[in-house]
Amino acid sequence: MSTEGPTSSPTEPPPRRPKVIKTNQQQVFLYVVLTLLLSFATVWGGRALLHNSETLTFAVGAPDSDEALFAAKLATVVKDNASRVRIEIVNNADNAKALAQFDRKQADLAVLRSDSKVPLRARTLAILEHDLVLLLRPGNKKIKSLSELRKKKVAVVAENEASLAFVRSILEAPDGPEAARVQMAPQGATLDRLFGPPNGFGAVVAIVHASRAVRDKSYEQVARRGGFTLNAIDEAKMLARKFPGISGETLTAGTLSTSPQIPDDDLDTIGLEWLLVAQSRMSPTTAGELARTIYENKSALGLDNGFATRIEPASVEKDAFVIAHRGAADYINDDTKSFIDKYSDLMYVGVAALSIIGSIFAAIYAKITRIAPEKASELSTAILDIGERIEHAHSLDQLECLQDELEAILRGAVVGLRDGTISTDGLDTFKLGYEFVRDEIGMRRDYLKRHAGEADKTVGDVGPAQLDDSNVVVVKTAQSA
Repeated sequence: MSTEGPTSSPTEPPPRRPKVIKTNQQQVFLYVVLTLLLSFATVWGGRALLHNSETLTFAVGAPDSDEALFAAKLATVVKDNASRVRIEIVNNADNAKALAQFDRKQADLAVLRSDSKVPLRARTLAILEHDLVLLLRPGNKKIKSLSELRKKKVAVVAENEASLAFVRSILEAPDGPEAARVQMAPQGATLDRLFGPPNGFGAVVAIVHASRAVRDKSYEQVARRGGFTLNAIDEAKMLARKFPGISGETLTAGTLSTSPQIPDDDLDTIGLEWLLVAQSRMSPTTAGELARTIYENKSALGLDNGFATRIEPASVEKDAFVIAHRGAADYINDDTKSFIDKYSDLMYVGVAALSIIGSIFAAIYAKITRIAPEKASELSTAILDIGERIEHAHSLDQLECLQDELEAILRGAVVGLRDGTISTDGLDTFKLGYEFVRDEIGMRRDYLKRHAGEADKTVGDVGPAQLDDSNVVVVKTAQSA
C-alpha cells in the first residue's frame, strides 16, 4: 500500500493582515487648507457683519471753537468704546459754513444753535448746551418791557455776530438807525466798562452758555459794587411762540451770584439750545449707537469751559423744534432692539445651515482622514479560503502552515478590534468560521497521523527489496511529525 503525497513541503505563505484603508495625504492636506480657509472666511464674515466700520463726517467751525473741541472729544470717546463708528472732523471758517456743508449732504454730523437756519434733513441726536439770554441794566434800574429796551443803546455780549442778529430780531429792530442802537460789545469788555463812560450803554444783553454762567465769578464781583440789575423778560412765553427756536428758561435764585443773591428769586427769561444733529438718512442703528455712546459718556464729553457738561436727551415730541432722529428716539424710549432681537430669525436659520454644513464637512473629513475599519465578517473570506486548502494538505508541515495562517488572522483581528481598525460588524460570523476551520484542521491532523501510522506498519511488513521509492518521502515526513 502506498500513500501519495507531495515530494516537498510548500513554502509557508505570509500571514494575512487585515485590510486597512490608508489615508490619502494629498487629500488630507487639501482638506486642511480648505478647512482653514472656510474658518477664516466665517470669522471674517462674522466680524464684518458685527463690527463693520462706518466713518461719519463731523462738520465744525474753527479748530478752537466749542463745537470743534466737542467733536474731538466725541471722536476719542467713540474710538475708546470700541464702537464700529469712526468720526472724521472737518473744520470750516465758522459754524455757519459748517452747517452749509451739512445742508449740502457733505457731512453726517453738525452742531447748530436753535436760532440758526435749520437744514431740512437735520435730526437731533442730543441737546449739548443751553444759552441763556441775560437782560442787564446798570445800577438798580429795571426794564419793564422789550418795547422800552428798543429805545435804548444796547450792547450784545456774545461770542459771534449771529447773536447780534438774534437780539435785533427779538427787538424787531430792522436795518437802519434803530438797528444801530444794538451793537456788538468789544471782546473782553467788562460790564463796568460797558455801563460807564465813554460807552454808556443803557442795557446789556448777554448770551452765555448756562454751564458757563454759573461758573463766572465776574457777575458776583460786579454785583457787590452794585453794578447791575438782572431783569426778567416777561414776554418769554410770547417770544417762544413767535420764534420756534427760542425756549423759555427759568433762572433759579442765586444762579449768577450767591452774595449778593442774583437773582433774588426765580426769574423767567429766554434761551437757545445747542443741538447735535445728524442727517435723516443715517441708519437708526448707527444713530442709536452714537446716541447711546453720548448719553453713557457725558462726563467725558464736557469741555473745561463748561460747554456740553450737562448733555440732555433729544426731545422726542413731534412738535420739537428739530425732531429727534429715529435711532436716538428709539434709544431714549427704550425701544432699541438688541442684536438678538433684530437678527434672531436669521441666527436660527444660520445655526441650522451651519449645523448641516458642519455635519457634511465632518463626514467628509472622517471619510478621508481616519482609518476606515474593516468589518469582522470580511475576514471570514480569508478563513474559508484556508478551509478550502485543508484537504490539499498531505503532511503535518503543510497543515501547520495553515494553522499558523489561521492564528495570524485571529491575532490580527484581536489587535484590530482593540485599535479600531476592525469593527465588530459580523463578529459572530467570523467566530463561527474560525471555529469551523480550526476543527477541520484538527480532524485533518488526526487523519494524517492515523495514516502515517499505517504507513509505518506497511514498511515493516514489506522487505527492503519491495519498498517503493514513492513512499519514502511520506514515511519520513510522518516520522518527523
